[in-house]
Amino acid sequence: MKQGRNVIKIVGRLVIILAVSALLAITAVIFIPDSPEEEIREAFAAISEASSSNAHLYSRRLFREAEAAYDSAMSAWKRENRRFIYFRDYSDVITYAKKAAEKGRLAATSSVSGSRNLRERIESRIKETKETDNKIESFFGRYPLREELRNRLAKGRLLLREAEVAFKKSQLLAANRKITDAEYLLAEVLKSATEELKSYFGAYPTWKKWAETSIAESARNKSSLILVDKFARKCYLYINGIRKYEFETELGKNWVGDKRRMGDKATPEGRYVITRKYQGKETQYHKSLAINYPNSDDIERFNSDIARGIIPKGTKIGNGIEIHGGGGRGADWTDGCVALSDRDMDILFPVVKTGTPVTIVGSLRKIEDIISVQNE
Repeated sequence: MKQGRNVIKIVGRLVIILAVSALLAITAVIFIPDSPEEEIREAFAAISEASSSNAHLYSRRLFREAEAAYDSAMSAWKRENRRFIYFRDYSDVITYAKKAAEKGRLAATSSVSGSRNLRERIESRIKETKETDNKIESFFGRYPLREELRNRLAKGRLLLREAEVAFKKSQLLAANRKITDAEYLLAEVLKSATEELKSYFGAYPTWKKWAETSIAESARNKSSLILVDKFARKCYLYINGIRKYEFETELGKNWVGDKRRMGDKATPEGRYVITRKYQGKETQYHKSLAINYPNSDDIERFNSDIARGIIPKGTKIGNGIEIHGGGGRGADWTDGCVALSDRDMDILFPVVKTGTPVTIVGSLRKIEDIISVQNE
């Protein structure tokens, strides 16, 4: 009996020991702080989503804040893991991780929106810049721009093409940089060239007077008149004061302004007459009409320019200006002459004669009217 009671006591003690051990184990587990792994995973996932949305490009501030919070969470986690398990406090880790997740989600959303908005803005700016380039081509495609402006124009057009390529490849930041530079260059070219053109058109009242007087004399004398509009690239044939024919022309390479000296490749402006007609072997340009450049006004201006030092002494005034065939090339290529197609010269040549007036003007229209039509 006594032995049985001892067994019972031993068993009871074992049960108590096991119960206490279990209680201690449960208590130990209860007091172990929860791992912040779930919060860290959520933060990592949010930042990964933001990165795939190119937030590092289009939402840099939020993305950097998300990364900084994530780095702080990881640093705090490592620090706490070095402490005794029951003394660990993951509250800072969780706070940083939640902040990283929040900033990451915001960065992703902002990036998608920003990218869409940037794409729309770039697309619009490319369109507007192409319109600017079209204006330049329309106004100044055959205008002898200064070398500086030609270089700016070439660079601006290159940047515009590169911006389009980058845009099509969704390289929006590169496209944005290139279109910004292209916008500036092409706008400056248009502005500067327009100012120069307006300065050139300061002579419009004189051109208008020459044209009106010449047409009136054609009507009064019942005679023919050749009237050349340099800016419009037109040659008009008037008979008895009435315009009968209109021809396309090509001019000197440096046609803007009046001809001042030999070799400047400018087409003269003024009132002249035909001095001789050439055809066949007499000319290399099918048929040609020589005019009396330089006339008395040209000589007077030339001598004045020499006296004022505008052109150096010893410079020659030049001569040999004609209206001739060989045109139709689509560019200004002569040394100062007015070129028509051979077919048009066949029409013009037999109608005129030695002594027929030839009036050459910069334009028959005011610059304001030309700009207004181009802007419509």
